[in-house]
Amino acid sequence: MKTQLEAIKTQAITELENAQNGTEIEALRVKYLGKKGELTAILKQMGGLSPEERPIMGQLVNQAKAELETLIAEKTELMKKAALEQKLKDETIDITLPAKEINKGKLHPLNTVLDDMIDIFTSMGFDVVDGPEVETDHYNFECLNVPQDHPARDMQDTFYLAENLLLRTQTSAAQIRTMENRKPPIRVICPGRVFRADEVDATHSPVFHQIEGLVVDKGITMCDLKGVLEEFAHEIYGKDTAVKFRPSFFPFTEPSVEVDVTCSECGGKGCRVCKGSGWIEILGAGMVHPNVLRSCGIDPEEYSGFAFGIGLDRLTTTRYKISDIRLLFENDKRFLEQF
Repeated sequence: MKTQLEAIKTQAITELENAQNGTEIEALRVKYLGKKGELTAILKQMGGLSPEERPIMGQLVNQAKAELETLIAEKTELMKKAALEQKLKDETIDITLPAKEINKGKLHPLNTVLDDMIDIFTSMGFDVVDGPEVETDHYNFECLNVPQDHPARDMQDTFYLAENLLLRTQTSAAQIRTMENRKPPIRVICPGRVFRADEVDATHSPVFHQIEGLVVDKGITMCDLKGVLEEFAHEIYGKDTAVKFRPSFFPFTEPSVEVDVTCSECGGKGCRVCKGSGWIEILGAGMVHPNVLRSCGIDPEEYSGFAFGIGLDRLTTTRYKISDIRLLFENDKRFLEQF
């Protein structure tokens, strides 16, 4: 039995030295030290020994078992260290290599122009206000002096959600809410999305953006309106830009004007963009109609005001010489990366 024990121990040590990984080491542990292992099998044979031989043989088996356990632990630790060293070697970072390019997002051209416009108007003392995109007929039409038979109320121009509920067609509705909740003096701009049932083409979209402006105070005149809009146009297009005011009509302003600037494409000489006129229309404006002031609880005999509405999408396309408004909504990376 002693010779058998020595042979088992020698074989176990040889196999352990040749083990290549943790799986093989665990298999050897089970083979020699497990409940059905070879050393355990020798212990079960000790019943056939004499009482004098049993303690001696038991001590030899325990010594062999302890020696194998120590060798297995040492081999396992060596395997772990070798695996760690190999992992560190494989994952070594060469800091001299160029880093991978990280694609960073940029502001959309609409947001860039919007931020510039907000900076311009806040520098002139305007506050920024907002309003809901789902509006009532009361705020979107009635309080803006739009009569019941006006074409803007027709289904082909307005997205109605219910009899008295619609997607706002203009951010002027936010001006009405402001005048109801504030007392003059009032000086605000209202940027936001608006919705109209337009056919999609190079210059029209059913969803677009506006910035409405409103000033209400004592003694406000058309000269104040012209001064603000000329300053705005010069800030956006440059000091050399000419500004032209043309008579127009809007139900919520009287008198009303449309404002043109010299075409940024041709400098006023005439081209395809401005259809040969040399001018580009950028906004509509006028003095706030007395009926609008009256509907908001403001006495038109004491106060006057002016309002204007700027198409942010058109302003962006003219500023960056973008030929098709649809490019602003398609999220094409090739287009957006140019800004």
